Amino acid sequence: MRSVETVEVGADDGVARIDRWLRRRYPQLTQGQVEKLIRTGQVRIDGARVKASDRVSPGQSVRIPPLPDPPVRPDPNALPKKDEDFIRSLVIHRDDDVIVLNKPHGIAVQGGPKTTRHIDGLLDGLKFDADKKPKLVHRLDRDTSGCLVLARHPRAAAFLGEAFRDRDTDKIYWAIVIGAPRPKVGELRSWMRKAPGVHDADREMMVRAVQSDEGAVHAVTQYVVLSEAAQHAAWVALRPVTGRTHQLRFHMAELGHAIAGDPKYKCDRPPLNDLSGTLLLHARALRLPHPSGGELNVTAPLPSHIKRAFDVLGFEEREARDPFEPFAGTR
Repeated sequence: MRSVETVEVGADDGVARIDRWLRRRYPQLTQGQVEKLIRTGQVRIDGARVKASDRVSPGQSVRIPPLPDPPVRPDPNALPKKDEDFIRSLVIHRDDDVIVLNKPHGIAVQGGPKTTRHIDGLLDGLKFDADKKPKLVHRLDRDTSGCLVLARHPRAAAFLGEAFRDRDTDKIYWAIVIGAPRPKVGELRSWMRKAPGVHDADREMMVRAVQSDEGAVHAVTQYVVLSEAAQHAAWVALRPVTGRTHQLRFHMAELGHAIAGDPKYKCDRPPLNDLSGTLLLHARALRLPHPSGGELNVTAPLPSHIKRAFDVLGFEEREARDPFEPFAGTR
């Protein structure tokens, strides 16, 4: 506190010695500092000088001189600076309602068995000027990179959650797949269900099902081949009409053109040996209604591992500047 102020004693304070009242209200002061302020007349009750043993009662006014600021104590639960810098480096859009990250591949969105480092655990670093950390409103697989949306307050979380549930969003993914799909434009439909076993979303497998199977869900994916590398591989844009776990990966493998680097969903075609180490799937663009009105349209730059794959295969990113254009009119 850098100036003189007058403080009224509250009802909850009760009757107390002035030195104890001061220590309780201003814990940064030592007993010696309190006694000196009182002895030198800097603290007064209703304008009168007092002794340390004098009592103060609710309704009385206490003159408080300029005091030293409380020491800043480190929060034991505070995010380390390197983690804060990391999570903030991923931000590609921020406003009062929404934050969008360009999530790297290889980091889970939420925790699970043996998963201690994840996006959800780093969200304290994205408070910025808000009191509370943002909230996840959807998720991506651990090895999928790209657009990840966060809500900055409960109203935005409710609005965005409903938009995702009602499919009032457009999501475009870019993938490099093995071989060249035919036809070049298509829609994939199937029933899917979880395979028996682990049910952590990053570890579980989806298998083909029929509608009558317990737990079966219907999945629809639209795809467009954007470019090919001599029938060896293709750059494909994918639009999930539904939002099922591992839907895009499952559908491309079922089509016979698995996404390169996918360790779970494979096809009979030989892998792209130079590009088989990392899943080549990127949540490229997102278009959704904004909580405060209008529309939010965000594009996530390609990560280094997909840029490298483009270079190896001769694909040119500039050939598809508008990720939504191949699907115009299908929303």
